[in-house]
Amino acid sequence: MELKPQFLIRLLILASTVYSLPAAAADLIFEQAWMQLQEKNDSIAASRANVQRAEHLQQAARSLYLPEVNISAGYSRLDEAVTLSPSSLAASTPAGDELGAVFGSLANLIGISPAQLDSALTSEITEEDVVVASLNAVWPIYTGGRIGVAQDVAGSQQLEATYLLKLEQQKRFEELAKVYFGVVLADAVLQARSDVVVGLAKHLDFAQKLEAQGQIARVEKLKAESSHDKARVEQQKARRDLEIARMALRRLLKEESQVNTLSPLFINDQLPEMQAMIDATLANHPGLGVLDAKKTQAQGLVDSKQGEYMPQVFMFGNYNLYQQDTLAAELTPDWVIGIGGKVDLYSRSGRSDKLDAARTTLTQVEFLKAQAVRDLETLVEKTWREGFTALEEYAGLKSSLALANENIRMREIAFTQGLSTSLEVVDAELFLVEIRTQRLAAAYTYVLSLARLLALGDKVTEFSAYQREGVL
Repeated sequence: MELKPQFLIRLLILASTVYSLPAAAADLIFEQAWMQLQEKNDSIAASRANVQRAEHLQQAARSLYLPEVNISAGYSRLDEAVTLSPSSLAASTPAGDELGAVFGSLANLIGISPAQLDSALTSEITEEDVVVASLNAVWPIYTGGRIGVAQDVAGSQQLEATYLLKLEQQKRFEELAKVYFGVVLADAVLQARSDVVVGLAKHLDFAQKLEAQGQIARVEKLKAESSHDKARVEQQKARRDLEIARMALRRLLKEESQVNTLSPLFINDQLPEMQAMIDATLANHPGLGVLDAKKTQAQGLVDSKQGEYMPQVFMFGNYNLYQQDTLAAELTPDWVIGIGGKVDLYSRSGRSDKLDAARTTLTQVEFLKAQAVRDLETLVEKTWREGFTALEEYAGLKSSLALANENIRMREIAFTQGLSTSLEVVDAELFLVEIRTQRLAAAYTYVLSLARLLALGDKVTEFSAYQREGVL
């Protein structure tokens, strides 16, 4: 069957339309967004990889007590073969002259020259080409405690990597709370601005009718029209702010389509007790855990440098895997085992100064932790007071919100009766949106303060409980 050109064109248009349809938006509550962020965030993934790296290094440190076994082989070329003649052997002894005379008499007795006898009795110790292959083993028995220190340091590095992962998760939790509820705030502000537009549109309609009836001056209608246009401008700005906030959330969660936030802003009756949050932070904050791990590593460095003054004891062994058919090979034993020791009486490595540097590093870490404790106490108290201020502000504006709603109602009635100006109606609308926006901002500040407090105390799992109990 032949397809008509018109049908082909329609088919292509339909296909392109289907292909260009936007992907369905993702509807996520905050807990779902947090789970997705932990799965997709590259910084968290990098911290997890760092934990795995530290675990492998810890496993490697456990092998330090095992023997080191290797196979070695070598080839050497000598300028000439190594030989040993009777005359050379005799000359190397204290009775060389007497032995030489005896050797000469023996040659005359046999009936050959001494040189011929010397050449006939010369032995080849090894050839010019020397090939060796052996199995070697060294087993440390005592190293001055340095192996144990290395294992402890590797364990503390693995613990440090775990704390760094928690620190990264804490950072991303706060970031998600800021961006996610920033979308919620922008959406609520847009709704408030849209309500203003609707209210001022209604007011403009009243003003146009009253002007047509000659009940108000034209300037009153123009004021209403100007205020309505300004409100629409503010509405568009709020819409653009929402689009930017949605883009930031989508990028943070690595979503191709728009993310719809299903968790609203909320307010609780009160914040967690400040001293309890300080205690929880000082007990659980991963940053302090990192410094504790650093302190363990610094102490390990001190112990390691002290161990350099201690003797080393080790066992060793060697087994010849291949040997040439020479006299030297026959005289060499097939295997050997033994025990050895080593004491460095003097070292040019500067171990004394390095030991002092290690002790200084330990002191430095102790000072850093003391400062970190003070900084965290200050941060928790500051965050708590900001959240408490937001609670007070939200509660304190409740009466202002009621006043603003009633003021609009009264001004609109008075305007229709010619007892109020258009400017007073506009001021009432703007006062209402200001109060609504201020309360929304206070709720947003409270949520961010709560999220930071729980993150600092390693209690992010409790955030959902505060959400369920909260209202707005």
